Amino acid sequence: MKIIAYIAAAIFIFFGILFVWGAFSPEGSAGWIPVGIISILAGFGLIWFAQRKTAAPAANNQNITVKIDLPANVSLDTLKCNACGGALSAENIKLVAGAPWVACPYCNTSYQLSEEPKW
Repeated sequence: MKIIAYIAAAIFIFFGILFVWGAFSPEGSAGWIPVGIISILAGFGLIWFAQRKTAAPAANNQNITVKIDLPANVSLDTLKCNACGGALSAENIKLVAGAPWVACPYCNTSYQLSEEPKW
């Protein structure tokens, strides 16, 4: 639908410019100017409509939940804020552009989680 709107807008704008330009030729008529202006405005209106129509779905947020099955003998450490040392929970961790980010509720700092090597 977006591509069709852009093609129609290009046609409207093209013929609108031709009508306005043709109105100043010796065979032209002054009545062609309003027709050309209306056509140009309709073309830009279609472009605006196509942009507005495609921008709305981008505003929807998606929540992705990843469930991990851990083996039986795993001990979990508690997460602590790197800045203030406050205890963090799973609600404080968000995925931003595919990377885990932590927002500390105590000191309001945000940073990306990084896994340090185990050796």
